[in-house]
Amino acid sequence: MARDLQITFDCADPAGLAVFWAEALGYQVQGPPAGFESWEQALDAMGVPPERRNDASAVVDPDGAGPRLFFQRVPEGKQVKNRVHLDVRAAPGLQGDERMAALEAEADRLVAHGAKRLERFEPHPPLGAGHLVMADPEGNEFCLD
Repeated sequence: MARDLQITFDCADPAGLAVFWAEALGYQVQGPPAGFESWEQALDAMGVPPERRNDASAVVDPDGAGPRLFFQRVPEGKQVKNRVHLDVRAAPGLQGDERMAALEAEADRLVAHGAKRLERFEPHPPLGAGHLVMADPEGNEFCLD
């Protein structure tokens, strides 16, 4: 039986990281519960104090195909390299220089939104197609593949 999948990020700024990943993936910040026009309205009704309103956020695929990404505030900062990371498929079907140019363009776009470029791996046919290692605004590594 297939399962739904949610990917959870521990972070310092759930709302900020949600906006970054929505931009990176073409997702959207998840809207408020039914019956509320905004998250502020919903959180007021739930009695959530102002200092707790950035404890969590989520982004969703507008087409409903991809997994939900959930961001939860934790007190500690990131300390070591990720053991699991996301591969963002930014150049599907492209090869060689055309592929690397598309990855570079996407890297530039994401850097403008707070990402950091970490490393470039050149194509090594026939096995390696080349990719870029990046970090989101809180230092979580991901690849542009």
